[in-house]
Formats: sequence, structure tokens, C-alpha cells
Amino acid sequence: MANGSDKAPNLWRATRRVVVVCVSLLLLGIFILWRIDNPRVESLRMALIDRFVPSFNWTLNPITYASRMASNWQSIDGLYAQNRELQRELQRMKGWREAALQLEETNARLRALNNVRLSPRLSFITGEVLSDSGSPFRQSGLLNIGRIDGVEDGLAAVDGLGLVGRISGLGDRTSRVILLTDINSRVPVIVQPGSEQGLVSGDNTNAPLIEFLEDRSKVRPGDRVFTSGAGGVFPADILVGEVAVDPDGRLRLRLAADYRRLEFLRVLRRTPNQAIEGPGDLIRPTAPPEVAEAPVQEDPEE
Repeated sequence: MANGSDKAPNLWRATRRVVVVCVSLLLLGIFILWRIDNPRVESLRMALIDRFVPSFNWTLNPITYASRMASNWQSIDGLYAQNRELQRELQRMKGWREAALQLEETNARLRALNNVRLSPRLSFITGEVLSDSGSPFRQSGLLNIGRIDGVEDGLAAVDGLGLVGRISGLGDRTSRVILLTDINSRVPVIVQPGSEQGLVSGDNTNAPLIEFLEDRSKVRPGDRVFTSGAGGVFPADILVGEVAVDPDGRLRLRLAADYRRLEFLRVLRRTPNQAIEGPGDLIRPTAPPEVAEAPVQEDPEE
């Protein structure tokens, strides 16, 4: 004899079957109603829409908001990708701009000096930037080139845009570069177009200070800063960056080098000049060779 526990599952299954059948018939009826092409049926459809759809608007609001959020998210994601691409393109254009400005200045000087010969004193060797965990400096990096590659202490290191730092610490196969932003970095510079000489001093920030200018009133934000070559540590005319002013009114340097993407650096090597021995002839002309006097012949008739 079946007990009450067996009747409850049978009743639930029967109820479920009836509900499924009714919902299926309802959906089939709605499908058939929406597929019939008849003016009266069309009027019935419109009446049903006018009667029931407005009362279900509150159920459609979450779906509408969700779809709007999805479309907005797609738009934001597309804008973010476009922004990143524009930033990369802007960085490439800055590199081309700096190269074009340097070429323009070089061409102007060459046009002014016809038949000029470029100095062969500078050559370079390229190295890859490595991590620097044991450095005594806060802002520094390691290169995978060293003494056997011709690297020396004090040589300038540049990337594709401008000066990065100088070599300080040397091994056979590695070398350390102190960045311009390190507090121990000091670089003599010249600000163009006013030809004002000064000193770029690192303070462990991304924008080093520009100090000891001869006449600060001649320096404007946006002026280009180059190495002056004073002291003989750095070669002259290497681009360092542009002048900027911080909220405290101090002059700072907007670096030309991209410190966020330092992968490879060029170390500029100096080639010593050939020594010239002895003074020139204009200072001490050589004595002309002595001319031997011809013997005087006696006249035989005398």
C-alpha cells in the first residue's frame, strides 16, 4: 500500500507536466497568432500589444540598462585602445620631430660652412639595459657592454631621442649608467636659442633641476637644452630636453629620453686626436740652404 510520501512526488510530476503543456500551447498559440497575415488578426495583435506591453515596461528597464552598459563598455574599451595607439604614434612622432630639428640645425651650419668636414672623434657602441639591483645609486641601470668593448668611465649614454646619463662603474663585460635623474648627476648644459649656460642637477624626480644660469630672464619654457661640453665629460650638442617650470617657479628639465622604455642605449666613445709634433713653419721657418759661391775665374789676357 502506497503511503503519503509516494503521492507527493507523483502529484508534483503531474503538475509539472500540466504546466509544461500549457506553456507550450500558449507559446505555440502566440507564434501562430503572430504568423497569421490577416487584417482582423493584425487588429487583435495591436490590441494585445497596447494592453499588455505597457504594463511590462518595468521588466524591460534592467535589460535596456544592461544593453546600454555593454555598449558603453565596448565604446570605452575601443577608446582606450585608440588612446594607447595614439600615445605610441605621438612618441614616434616626437622622435621624428627631434631628428628633423637636429638635421635642420646641422644643415644650417653646413650651409654656412661650405666644404666642412665632420668630426670623426665620436663613435658609439650599443648595449642592452639590464636590471641593477646592487647599485649605490637610486637612479641607475646596467649595460651588457664593458671594458673589453671599449667602454670607459664618464662616457655619455643616449637613446634614440636624447641624453640618458653617463657611465660610472665599469667591468669587463658590464657597465653602470647613472641616469640624469639621480641626485648624484650633474651635467653642464646650454639653453638655446639664448645660449645660456647652466647645470642640470638630478633630484631623484622625473624632471631634474636647471640651476646656475647666467641670466634666467632669457630662458623660456619650451627652450631646448643641449650639453655644452664644458669640463670635457660630455660631448657638446647632445639633446637633453626642454625647459619647464614647476608650480614653485623653479626651472626643470623635461627629458627628451624616454625613461619608461629604456631597452637599448648607445655609449658614445671618444677617439683621441692625432698629436701634432713641432711648431709650424710660420712660427719658426726653416733656414734656406746656403748657396756656395762660385770661384772667380781670372782673365788669361791680363
